[in-house]
Amino acid sequence: MDEREFNAHADAMLERIEQALENCTVEIDFEIRPGGVIELEFDNGSKIIINRHTAAREIWVAAKSGGYHFKRDEAGQQRWLGTRDGVELLAALSRCISEQAGVTVSL
Repeated sequence: MDEREFNAHADAMLERIEQALENCTVEIDFEIRPGGVIELEFDNGSKIIINRHTAAREIWVAAKSGGYHFKRDEAGQQRWLGTRDGVELLAALSRCISEQAGVTVSL
């Protein structure tokens, strides 16, 4: 996948995350930053940073519980899977948000 194609797929996923956050039943403060970055901030002061990493062709998530990398499913699916555990990006993000918000969140 070339850089242009990766950025198009990553931007689509980041937009999907943004929409999921806007429609979430729990209010989550988040900000869209230039360059494909979404920053979430919680009442306890903790943050989650989601960004595309073009060189690695991955979407990265930095959370209190650790750093996670996701690659697009090569089978043509619109899923992004964890490079270590194969967990889907939205499922992993839901878990991280739930841990940091202190309430169950499902994106």
